[in-house]
Amino acid sequence: MAESQRNVRQSVSLPSVVARRVQALAKRRKTSANRVLVDLIESGLEAKEREKLAFFELADRLAHTSDRTEQKRLKEELARMTFGEP
Repeated sequence: MAESQRNVRQSVSLPSVVARRVQALAKRRKTSANRVLVDLIESGLEAKEREKLAFFELADRLAHTSDRTEQKRLKEELARMTFGEP
């Protein structure tokens, strides 16, 4: 863990398919399923933060461009990020 904070015990129910994948990954890495879950959660949180930053960067670019073609492209990209592929 990057931050030195106390650990909090958290109970999570996983679908059996996901639990098997976590166990298999833990075995390959020679670590615990708990460590795998922590790593996956941290990676997911970091990915969400990167997505948020990318969204705001695009929104900022849209707000500061006067090029109509660029505006259209940025709007389409923001829509894809927000709503997924059409």
